[in-house]
Amino acid sequence: MSALSFDIKLIVGLGNPGPKYTETRHNAGFWFVEALADQCRTRFLPEKKFHGEAARVTMGGRDIWLLKPMTFMNRSGLAVVSLAAFFKIAPQSILVVHDEIDLRPGIARLKSGGGHGGHNGLRDIVAHLGTKEFQRLRIGVGHPGDKHLVVDYVLKRADAQDQQAIETAIDDALRVMPKIAAGEWEKAMHQLHTQSQ
Repeated sequence: MSALSFDIKLIVGLGNPGPKYTETRHNAGFWFVEALADQCRTRFLPEKKFHGEAARVTMGGRDIWLLKPMTFMNRSGLAVVSLAAFFKIAPQSILVVHDEIDLRPGIARLKSGGGHGGHNGLRDIVAHLGTKEFQRLRIGVGHPGDKHLVVDYVLKRADAQDQQAIETAIDDALRVMPKIAAGEWEKAMHQLHTQSQ
């Protein structure tokens, strides 16, 4: 078995709830899990005990939970740990999908573990899980060029060209989900990083 093989049981898309935030860059994680749910012909339902909306999909014969925390970004960890604890899902089996300012629009990257990089959603998940050892899917949204502009930037809509590029990256990432569901992390990473450049 590959050293990088994970049995993914929970995919968390990060974003902020409410119509004010729906189309903002910070919601790229929501866009991904919504697209995945559509592809699997299922829909999200409110789950109060998980502080979010959840859906269950079957990929490659495996059941995987999808979760959209409804806690606002900086409290995402509460939702993640609530569902993970209930279903006894280990941190290594969690894939967190989030917007990434250090990648340009059109790029998607898989990553295992690592820091939070200043991302408030990741910071809270690390705090709640007590570990950084979960998997990430980073959806590039670009950088405003000045760190002081980041908060305003991610809470705004992308222009049409960047939005199209972000959606292309999401499509690229969706294509590798069967490999991720099968535990073929390195194959998925190679495919995604080759097609999304």
